[in-house]
Amino acid sequence: MAKAKKNTKAPVQDFSKYIRWFWMLFLGGIFSAVLIFLLASWGVFGDMPDHTQLENPKTNLATEIISSDGKTLGKFYFNDNRTPVSYDDLSPDLVTALIATEDARFHEHSGIDARGTLRAVIKLGSSGGASTISQQLAKQLFHGEGSKNTLGRITQKIKEWIIAIRLERQYTKEEIIAQYFNIYDFLNNADGIRSASRIYFGKEPIDLDLKESAMLVGMFKNSALYNPRRNPVGVKNRRNVVLAQMEKYGYLEEAVKDSLQKTELDLNYSPESHREGMATYFREYLRGFMKDWIKNNPKPDGTKWNINSDGLKIYTTIDSRMQEYAEDAVQQHMPRLQAEFFNQNTPKRNPTAPFLELDKSEVDDLLNRSMKQGERWRILKNAEKSDKEIIASFHKPTKMTVFAWKEGKASEVDTIMKPIDSMRYYKSFLRTGMMSMDPLTGHVKAWVGGVNYRHFQYDMVKQGKRQVGSTFKPFVYATAIDQLHYSPCDKLPDTPFCIDAGKYGNPEKWCPRNSNGENDYGGTRTLKNALAKSVNTITARLIDKVGPQTVVDLAKKLGVESEIPPVPSIALGTPDLSVYEMVGAYSTFANKGVYTKPVMVTNIEDKNGTILYQFKPETRDVLSDETAYVTIKLMEGVTQYGSGARLRGKGADSYRREFSEIITGYPYGFTNPIAGKTGTTQNQSDGWFMGIVPNLVTGVWVGAEDRAAHFAGITYGQGAAMALPIWGVYMKSCYADETLNISAEDFEEPANLSINVDCSKVIDESTGIENDSNDTPDDLDF
Repeated sequence: MAKAKKNTKAPVQDFSKYIRWFWMLFLGGIFSAVLIFLLASWGVFGDMPDHTQLENPKTNLATEIISSDGKTLGKFYFNDNRTPVSYDDLSPDLVTALIATEDARFHEHSGIDARGTLRAVIKLGSSGGASTISQQLAKQLFHGEGSKNTLGRITQKIKEWIIAIRLERQYTKEEIIAQYFNIYDFLNNADGIRSASRIYFGKEPIDLDLKESAMLVGMFKNSALYNPRRNPVGVKNRRNVVLAQMEKYGYLEEAVKDSLQKTELDLNYSPESHREGMATYFREYLRGFMKDWIKNNPKPDGTKWNINSDGLKIYTTIDSRMQEYAEDAVQQHMPRLQAEFFNQNTPKRNPTAPFLELDKSEVDDLLNRSMKQGERWRILKNAEKSDKEIIASFHKPTKMTVFAWKEGKASEVDTIMKPIDSMRYYKSFLRTGMMSMDPLTGHVKAWVGGVNYRHFQYDMVKQGKRQVGSTFKPFVYATAIDQLHYSPCDKLPDTPFCIDAGKYGNPEKWCPRNSNGENDYGGTRTLKNALAKSVNTITARLIDKVGPQTVVDLAKKLGVESEIPPVPSIALGTPDLSVYEMVGAYSTFANKGVYTKPVMVTNIEDKNGTILYQFKPETRDVLSDETAYVTIKLMEGVTQYGSGARLRGKGADSYRREFSEIITGYPYGFTNPIAGKTGTTQNQSDGWFMGIVPNLVTGVWVGAEDRAAHFAGITYGQGAAMALPIWGVYMKSCYADETLNISAEDFEEPANLSINVDCSKVIDESTGIENDSNDTPDDLDF
């Protein structure tokens, strides 16, 4: 019987179970990944933004203040100084620098870079991460800082992937790039690319050049580390890395890269804060305006607007060019005037400096009152300190930073000083207020409330009110023209004059004197000459004829809201009024007798451009066009041969000799028609100048915080020396800028003019000479 053959083949191994396990694990892994992504998208691992949130990501946006010529004057914000821009507002160099450095395949993926992710996993992140721009935006918008534990980092990364994919579906690539630039914090109040480009380079994002764009993109790696102000060397190195990346991906030539890498950062650091920048006093006024507007204008859902985070746009009437010229005029004149004040009012010459006519006890009382009204007292009182402890703190030397004019510029000085001494120090500084307005539209074009908002925060345009001196006289003259049909050529005796004040509730007679006392009388004067020379007795005769109440009524119609007592002495300017009120009132004369309320805000929009507010002009007829024109012709005499004739260079020899050290911009050389009025109050505490051309009215006041601090003499303490130079420098700049179209034409004569305004042939019968010839200006003006 044959033997069966032995099977020598190896048994076939069954791999089916391994295959089954492989597919189970593979599919299970995919299922788990899908499940994890689904759970994450459902919010199991933490809240996820829904469609509405993705469409309108919640970011704090600063409110932007925009000038009439489209420039940003400043912003309101609390923590985030962010103003978004569109993709079209970005420099192309910004975009290419970002893509080359952060996400070279940005246009090839849909939120997740698979190649980059795989590389990061294989190399365990040693060659860099794989976050796309979309993922980084997702992190910035909805998650912020990463988790510190491994599981947390994994879940967060998953959530970022999901949000990134949703963002890619929701937005175009260009919109994602714009959002990424807008959301990033570049430090130093530079939230978002617009603030960053303005703060670091003084430019808009569209104007950034290649190396500036590279520097800002380099900050995306870590702005805390790459801070241009603290670490310029590190920032430069990082910028050069960005330039190298741009060369690597073909966005610039190697020679260009090598050349730019050798350059410095060339920062133009321009901080944006509430106390710095342009139109600081106006912006603070605007804050109050918006606070009142918000009270009465809720959102559609009934909640209140937030001026610091809702991204409103406030369109103002301020012209950035004119505002710059106004601020520059103040900065040119005030340090020179202040230097002369310090020179005349030293502790050696005046033991109670800076105060005059006060003894030591009166000065102590003044400082003690100011002490209790100050911020330091309030803070310490809230800290439950006793009065004795607070007063003691005012006499303890303390480190502080104080304001100073240094080399003709506003500056700060670190020093050690007793707070009580710092109070006296600050009271020695002269302040100023200036406002410029278009009389036809009421649009306020420039607003300067002081010399430096950081150290002198009281606004002397609208908040502050001071005696107006002779600048009130045109109201008296206008009343006489309106009521009595007087002509500028009518003459009144220039002799001592008293008013029986009993009929006005004062038992004593009121007998004003002219500036030079008994030596300043004689003959007759035309009204035009009398106003030009600021003759007090003739102004007193006029108010006696029309009555004080009639003058007060006119002033109220001209927009003056402050209290004015109906007494004869107001004729010489005893009321306390603001620059704001005076400019509004004078504008009525330039606007043919129609009062237009000053306008500062034209529109308010929300962040989407929806109009929330539009101003409605407020006007009223106050005077006939004839009366307004005749008053203008009267005030022209001030700049022809009165104290304002310095604007034309008259009296040049004596003027240069006396004022060459403090007067800025003289001789001004204006040849066009200008109506105006200077004003100087008792003891030279206040100096004023009001200037009018057909389409611009500007008022300037200069004085110290306390009226007891002033120039000892009229030479430097009059309005023509304190305030007029600011107007002169400002207007020279305005006329030099032809884009502003400031009128140099004659004031328009009304068709129905029946009052004679040409006084060139009026002869003074007592002297036989023309009253209104172009003689030299008087130095005195009360």
